[in-house]
Amino acid sequence: MTSMSSPYEIRAGVPSVADFRRLRTGAGLSDKAAEAAAAGLPQTWYGVVVYHRGVPVGMGRVVGDGGTVFQVVDMCVLPDHQGQGLGKQIMAALVAELDRRAPATAYVSLVADGPARFLYEKFGFADVAGHGSIGMYRAG
Repeated sequence: MTSMSSPYEIRAGVPSVADFRRLRTGAGLSDKAAEAAAAGLPQTWYGVVVYHRGVPVGMGRVVGDGGTVFQVVDMCVLPDHQGQGLGKQIMAALVAELDRRAPATAYVSLVADGPARFLYEKFGFADVAGHGSIGMYRAG
């Protein structure tokens, strides 16, 4: 999925539990317990990992029921590798797979943190408030 001259490679799959936790915290996302990551990662509907010279430096996943609902989660790129268009490549891979396999009537959502919303808008995501909805979450 990358050019011959690029030191980056994007592969379908999920990182190891240790790399998942390292990527999340390194990119400023909250940590997840090792046990939670070990249970959740195999449930990924589709995921990609960005490697730099063989080391994971970014990722993104889609989770859901496989038919009616999907959510884009764990989008992150380590700070030293940001600004290379990797987030856009991750989203492009996830959206391409959603377009290929998810039913047209499926609800696809995500939570946009800060300026990431501008990336997601490029892929057709819109603020739910404009549609009479509000995003909500339950703190654990």
